[in-house]
Amino acid sequence: MVDLGSRVSIYQPEQKGLKFPEEPGFNSNEELRLHRKKRLVAACRAFARERLDYGFAGHLTIRDPAHPELYWTNPMAVHFEQVRVSNLILVDHAGKVVEGEYAVNRAGFVLHAAVHEAHPDILAMCHAHTVHGTAFAALGRPLEPITQDACAFFEDHAVITEDAGQVAVEDDAGPRVATAFKGVKAAIHQNHGLFSASRHSIDAAAFWFMALERCCRQQLMVEATGRTPVRIPDDKARYSREHVGSEYIGWLHFQPIYDELAARAPDMFD
Repeated sequence: MVDLGSRVSIYQPEQKGLKFPEEPGFNSNEELRLHRKKRLVAACRAFARERLDYGFAGHLTIRDPAHPELYWTNPMAVHFEQVRVSNLILVDHAGKVVEGEYAVNRAGFVLHAAVHEAHPDILAMCHAHTVHGTAFAALGRPLEPITQDACAFFEDHAVITEDAGQVAVEDDAGPRVATAFKGVKAAIHQNHGLFSASRHSIDAAAFWFMALERCCRQQLMVEATGRTPVRIPDDKARYSREHVGSEYIGWLHFQPIYDELAARAPDMFD
């Protein structure tokens, strides 16, 4: 995991000796690989719990620590609730399954592989066809900072208009989408849906995807009232983003989700 200079936050306790999540350390690539795979599976299970599934659509990826040109992803046509460590697949940028028994979602490797290849700093990505994110994407505009939660994405997400609404199965679609991910953690692909990316962990990528879906839902709900939402001023939105929108905070938000899933569904580690 990379040090982004954001490990210290206002949420870390000043008082010593209290229980508080700590990022783990690893002695080998094997240990780190297993950790990443377990977190990837937990992210899939979290997507299932949030009902972010839509048939076989949706793909989550994390780089392999020993072979960063390869990435682990969920198997094609397996429900998020049924993803386990044992059925994850390892894929290269050309879409070839290097390890595992299942097929890979073509849209998954066309888009994710392109982003991973164009941005070596991006460790993890998430995409799913969600109700509110897809609906908001049809508007073709960025999320507005109308809540503290939405401020996490202020000036930290892009709107992609290239290939809007077209199924991304052609190889040249990937690079056009990848361009948008320079320096941001999320993207709204017009007429398609949401993407998140993390330079830190699959934990952060998964949480920020779920958070973006939630913020899209809030925006749609407020606008459905017919009233114009009060926009948080740019300086205050920017200040809030620095405190609630970092990679570390995304990782931290995912820890109680992971702990609950690990206790409730230990089969995911089989």
